[in-house]
Amino acid sequence: MDNPMPRESDIFVPLLAWIEERLDTPLTLELIAKRAGFSAYHFSRMFTARMGRSVMAHVRGRRLVRSARRLCTEPEVKLMDLALDCGFESQEAFTRAFKRLFGASPGRFRAGFSPDPIEGQFPMNAPSSFATAVARLPELVKLDEFRVAGPSRRFDGTTKSEIPQLWSALVGALPLETQAPSWATYGVVWSVDREAGTFMYMAGVGVKADDGPLPKGFKVKEIPAATYAVFRITLNGSALHPQVKSAMAIIWGELIPASGLRVVDSPDFELYDGHFAPDQPGAVIDLYVPVEA
Repeated sequence: MDNPMPRESDIFVPLLAWIEERLDTPLTLELIAKRAGFSAYHFSRMFTARMGRSVMAHVRGRRLVRSARRLCTEPEVKLMDLALDCGFESQEAFTRAFKRLFGASPGRFRAGFSPDPIEGQFPMNAPSSFATAVARLPELVKLDEFRVAGPSRRFDGTTKSEIPQLWSALVGALPLETQAPSWATYGVVWSVDREAGTFMYMAGVGVKADDGPLPKGFKVKEIPAATYAVFRITLNGSALHPQVKSAMAIIWGELIPASGLRVVDSPDFELYDGHFAPDQPGAVIDLYVPVEA
């Protein structure tokens, strides 16, 4: 057993790294609490308050992230072996937990999905001390028409948790033959049916004007020239999708109504720059909303 950690200003940084290095070994709440130098009771409350999940939920989640990587890099690995490595007693229980986290079964992941774009769903790092920030940038932005290509489908309130599947499929297919000279990516929303609660969503990259071959299931979406209000979401390093959900509620429920701007019927899109790292505090997402000039 390793000695308890020396007290630091933030014990979670070295502790989470210590857990990550020992995912192959038996880990319990008591063992991790002892490493941190606290009783299991107090440490459990402290960990949940800081990370937003229990100690053992964190361990299981990180093991699932590792198993997703192995599915992509070790095509012959058996699902039962992954299940046992993650601490599950059956392949069925492993498959259910895997699908809840990644939105796709292990079999679909093995067929070409990538875990990297959704690492932010279960980051290993502790959230920083500052919250997700949302603000409207001061100037309206005019953009010429451009084209985005990628996988897309219609979602509703019960299926939108599956949007990360599109991002996994996109990243696994990059670079595209017709890709524009940029690694920026776009989450495009259009054809919103507010009564039915559905919308079209594409995870895509910019492509050149000339036609070219695309991966199976990919389509091209034309984004017309428009004037945009831009809303910047600054992430805090915790799970990506709860932050985006919260930020969108603020943007559409508070900032846009307060702006006095009139939204026009044209696609809006999230813009992620080529260096976007969802688990890094300070990473930004810009939401472009088309408005009357």
